[in-house]
Amino acid sequence: MINANHNLKIVRASAWYDLGATAVFITPWTAALCMKGFAVLSEFLRLDRSVPTLDVTQMLFANLLGSVVVVWSIWRLRHPSRTVGLYDALARGLFASWQLYAVTNGASFLILGFTFMEVAFAIAQSIPVTDEPKLCTRARPGPNAASSWQASGGRNR
Repeated sequence: MINANHNLKIVRASAWYDLGATAVFITPWTAALCMKGFAVLSEFLRLDRSVPTLDVTQMLFANLLGSVVVVWSIWRLRHPSRTVGLYDALARGLFASWQLYAVTNGASFLILGFTFMEVAFAIAQSIPVTDEPKLCTRARPGPNAASSWQASGGRNR
């Protein structure tokens, strides 16, 4: 078991990882450069399986996936929570499953590096939590301070 604050750090770390790993797939130009880089790495490592050049439809799906994951990453950075981390762990389990399926059906072994990270973050975000996060909040103000509480948008500071 880990404490809730440590869990939130893991949720944020997974978001930063995803942001770094997928931002390159947002545009066709950056995704094409990334795929060329993977092809060079695959050749350098003398892997039997090559990295394909994406056609326009495959590139569209890579760009859509990159865009969605980047937005999801930003959401997790701005609103980390235990629940968000558990949903992310579920998504990572699905991603890892499809990555393993792709590798067993001829995709590059380079994918397994991403699969390792998916599984590691899925496990880390699924570890039971011992307590609630300790946030710096103060009690809701009484009726005399209602105007300052409302001015803050109804949030405790």
